[in-house]
Formats: sequence, C-alpha cells, structure tokens
Amino acid sequence: MNESLIIFTRYPEPGKTKTRMIPALGAAGAADLQRQLSEHTIDTAQTLQQSRPIEIAIHFAGGDRNLMLSWLGNNHSYYPQVSGDLGVKMNSAFHDAFERGKQRIVTIGIDCPDINPLILNQAFEALKNHDLVLGGAEDGGYYLIGLSKLVPELFLNINWGSDSVFTITQKIAQQLALSIDYLPVLPDVDRPEDLAIAKRHNLKFCRKKTSKGD
Repeated sequence: MNESLIIFTRYPEPGKTKTRMIPALGAAGAADLQRQLSEHTIDTAQTLQQSRPIEIAIHFAGGDRNLMLSWLGNNHSYYPQVSGDLGVKMNSAFHDAFERGKQRIVTIGIDCPDINPLILNQAFEALKNHDLVLGGAEDGGYYLIGLSKLVPELFLNINWGSDSVFTITQKIAQQLALSIDYLPVLPDVDRPEDLAIAKRHNLKFCRKKTSKGD
C-alpha cells in the first residue's frame, strides 16, 4: 500500500469547531455539522478504498486518540495535528507520510462534501505522472492537494485565510517547474450561506432559533 489519503478534521466539540456556523446553527449545531461532514468525507474515502488500496490517515485537532477511535473506529490511522498554521500542519503530514514509504499522497479537509470517489481516484492517478495535483475551491483556496514528492515551498508564506491561496500555490509550483494536474473546482461549506451544499448531501441540521427582538 503505497498511497495515502490524509484527512484533516477536528473532534466535534461545541464552541471549538465550525465557529463561523455558530450564528446560524448554535455551538452544538455547528459541532454536529462538523461531525456529519467528517463522517461523510470518511465514507467517501472508504468507498474509494474498496477499489483502491489506500491508507486513510486522519490528522485531528481537539480531543485525543481514544475519542477519535470511539467516534470513527479503528480502521484508520490517527495522528494529532502539529502546532502551527495550516501550511505547517500540511507539510508535516506530507513529510511523515513520505517517511512511512508512501509514494502518492493526497490531502483533503472535510468541508467539501462534493468530493466523490471518482475525483479522489483521479487525483491519485494524476500523481503517477505529475508532481502535484490541485483541486481548486470556489472561494479561492483549494479543497485537495496531492504530491508525489515532498515540496515544502508550497506551504510557506501563504495567508491561508485569503482568497488567493490557490493562485499563490500555483505560482510557487510554476516557479519550481513542477508538473501540475487540476481537478474540477468545487465549493466548500464554510459559512451559513453554504448550508444548501450540505443539504444536497442529506446532511441534517437545524438553524438556531432567534427571538423576535433579535
């Protein structure tokens, strides 16, 4: 098994996850959305695993390994996320996977429920003859990045909350003369206005009730 799918997620503790959804869903509702998005993403990964022998490596924040095991089961590998910004976390995850002997590594989050097994399979196939594969998000970031070799420069000096993450990453890759393949552009579920995307995938949530004086 020389391929790894890294999934970044967070233990669904109210008040500490999906905080931009709290005004619409409340703290408990936002955490439950985090839970459902995580489970949906892992179900997608497991569907791919039925036809492609990939490792599913879950890099988590919050909680601990025992809580993650009781939530998501013991069929996956679990790694606590390192300290630092998203670039530091991703670079560390890629580094560790390559150190474990993986040759093609794809990293995703849990905010893009439109990811399906065909897209994930396409990403791994692309890495057979490309250095880098990117799946751009509609907000200017990316929902997927895959590498066939470690390239730390892709994760340095980037404002991860901006709408230029994809463009800057692409520019760095071009400056390094990396061969790049691209996946379809997809939306993320980050803000209350994105909840319609989650609804398309039968994720259940209740909007926070407000009083008439609000």
